Amino acid sequence: MSHTLFDKIWNAHQVASLPGGISLLHVDRHLMHELTGVDAIKRLESRQIPVRNPELTFATLDHVTSTQPGSRAGDASWSTAMIEAMRKETASRGIKLFDIDDGRKGIVHVIGPELGLTLPGLTIVCADSHTCTHGAFGAIAWGIGSSELVHVLASQTIRQQRPRTMRIAFRGELAAGVTAKDLILHVIGTLGASAGTGHAVEFTGPAIRGMGMEARMTLCNLSIEMGAKIGMIAPDETTFEYIEGREFAPQAEAFDQAVAYWRGLPSGPDAVYDKEIELDIGKVGPQVTWGTSPEHVAAIDAIVPDPDGESDPKRRKAFSDALQYMNLRPGQRIDQIGIDRVFIGSCTNSRLSDLREAAKVFSGRHVAAGVTAWVVPGSLQVKRQAESEGLHRIFLDAGCQWREPGCSMCVGANGDMVAPGERCISTSNRNFVGRQGPGALTHLASPAVAAASAVMGRIASPAMMGDRP
Repeated sequence: MSHTLFDKIWNAHQVASLPGGISLLHVDRHLMHELTGVDAIKRLESRQIPVRNPELTFATLDHVTSTQPGSRAGDASWSTAMIEAMRKETASRGIKLFDIDDGRKGIVHVIGPELGLTLPGLTIVCADSHTCTHGAFGAIAWGIGSSELVHVLASQTIRQQRPRTMRIAFRGELAAGVTAKDLILHVIGTLGASAGTGHAVEFTGPAIRGMGMEARMTLCNLSIEMGAKIGMIAPDETTFEYIEGREFAPQAEAFDQAVAYWRGLPSGPDAVYDKEIELDIGKVGPQVTWGTSPEHVAAIDAIVPDPDGESDPKRRKAFSDALQYMNLRPGQRIDQIGIDRVFIGSCTNSRLSDLREAAKVFSGRHVAAGVTAWVVPGSLQVKRQAESEGLHRIFLDAGCQWREPGCSMCVGANGDMVAPGERCISTSNRNFVGRQGPGALTHLASPAVAAASAVMGRIASPAMMGDRP
């Protein structure tokens, strides 16, 4: 019996088998940001413990940095102080920080892949739940807690319960205009927000093989929203082509040797998973969430569901509470819901391909009256590339704000918030109560849907826009 992709990587990194079914794993890459990193380093310092392998930890500024045009730190005294502390603590410990002046700063799950830090076969951890993004490269990547963060810094290892394995095989091809964001939202809506709990999920099928790496990252990014800490896609020629030549990737002959190893990582033909699911995706259309969980999702041309149609009392109450918070009513057409804000950004959808997708919709059009639209690139590199293509000019001409890189309105921890009662179409990954600010009403969607909604002033897909003016 051959092994799964997950099993091959896990087994190669197990340093020891501990009591209670716990594995001690070596960590290849530790990624860090200012929201959690400063406290962890200070906790090590208070115990007089050195960082075990500072050369394997890479830090960035993303969560609390201001995205105001021209900004260089936080937009408040507390966030600026946190950024300065991150600079000081990483420098004192020999940890590489991708700072603003460095030119490589950005959202941690955007810069890891674009710099070649994310590679097939690695174990990657970060104190951020969307670390599963990096699984798109055929790596085991997951978010860790604050105490685990200290353990990794001190030992370059981590204690973990081995998860079960799940394969989600997609049958069919995505229709024109349907994106990876639509696909993963459909999966979460179909299977539920806890479907992947306790599992490492591998996504397979022709539709996956047809995706570029940035689309695969979007898909894996939301694995945690279906309960799975780990989401993976086996590496292939698309993966290798993306990695080649990037700064921290193997170079020249070392790259060829790495590819030879990476080719052996995909699951064998007779590999056995603990759970297998097959989904037909040929009829999936653009998706948008209507409630307060990523599983509260429907096709954009559908209607808001009626909680009374749910037989499960817990699910019925969850639906009812979500509609009350979102100020929606059963039977309401989703594509007639008016909006106030649009946010295109986050570690889910802030890469160059996402901005190109949005720019196609905005080109020659203008944001509707009363709507505020932000476009926030995921890194300085993405920002420079977008500007070299003139995408920023399209956004500005359309009436959008073109911001500095950062997590921004996704996390609402840095002053970039949706006002209470305002309705926002967001390309981020969470629509929880208060996620984008107290009382914020968040609908998750793809960049194309977000852009179309900005122009129409209501939830809409590009197909609903009609001819250009």
